Amino acid sequence: ILDMFSELKFPVPWGHVAAKAWGPSEGHPVLCLHGWLDNANTFDKLIPLLPRGCYYVAMDFSGHGLSSHRPAGSPYYFLDYVSDVRRVAAALQWRRFTLMGHSMGGSVAGMFCFLYPEMVDKLILLENLGFLLGPEDTEEWLKSERMVIDRLLSLEAKQQTPKARSPEAALQRLLEANRHLTAEGGAILLQRGATETPAGLVYNRDMRVRTQSRKSFTVEQCVKLLQKIQDRVLIIVAQDGLLVPHKLDNRNHFVKALREAFESTLKEHIQLVEVPGSHFVHLNEPDVVSGIISNFLTAQNTKARL
Repeated sequence: ILDMFSELKFPVPWGHVAAKAWGPSEGHPVLCLHGWLDNANTFDKLIPLLPRGCYYVAMDFSGHGLSSHRPAGSPYYFLDYVSDVRRVAAALQWRRFTLMGHSMGGSVAGMFCFLYPEMVDKLILLENLGFLLGPEDTEEWLKSERMVIDRLLSLEAKQQTPKARSPEAALQRLLEANRHLTAEGGAILLQRGATETPAGLVYNRDMRVRTQSRKSFTVEQCVKLLQKIQDRVLIIVAQDGLLVPHKLDNRNHFVKALREAFESTLKEHIQLVEVPGSHFVHLNEPDVVSGIISNFLTAQNTKARL
């Protein structure tokens, strides 16, 4: 029954990667990847609405949720999240599986597909186009890379103890930082994203996660990479989310260009669906996307028809 889940732990050299699983372990494997600063609970409302014949595993990336933080002195490189996925797949002994990622988790899922196309049968991207958006200007890129190092050293110098908050204050802070979250969705993420201490709730996430180094591509590279996994990609974007072209400012012209390239070059091969809702539509209103995802999961021929 998909209303029930079990907790999993996979040993890694620096501790463990935590995950939660729904459905029969012999079912078709689906690995679910959460967004930046979120955790596996982001799929709590969606997975019970999906086909019951699948085995869904939602993992916490390193430094998120209930997973171990990376060793002292280590930054969070984007490819490290991709290697987290490879480690979990190896631990589960999955040779071929479906990947579903929300936001940053979609970028990780996309990169995993490009590196290991033979391991992925279908790719589902929620509020993500398969790539992290990076500055195209060289000086901007240099500035962002320098900031990663400076922020890491600054955090190490401060060595602050995590701040404790009342449950109400912890939720309020989360909602202030993300206007797309509802109070219910925020509370669901906090269940896994914070630990109760005598002083109050302390967020589990590693502060160094904020210093992550991104991997960016040109539009041409994106299209070329996506051609490697065509005919089995579903992209869901929310009308009030982060990827709707007419709501993007000039800094995100990359998204506009990418969507235009998808629709012109890959129109026959990628199913791109716009739905009502915000960036967290899968958590806030899962019934809006569950039917689309279920049809994609169960379809034998996943070729899109836009």
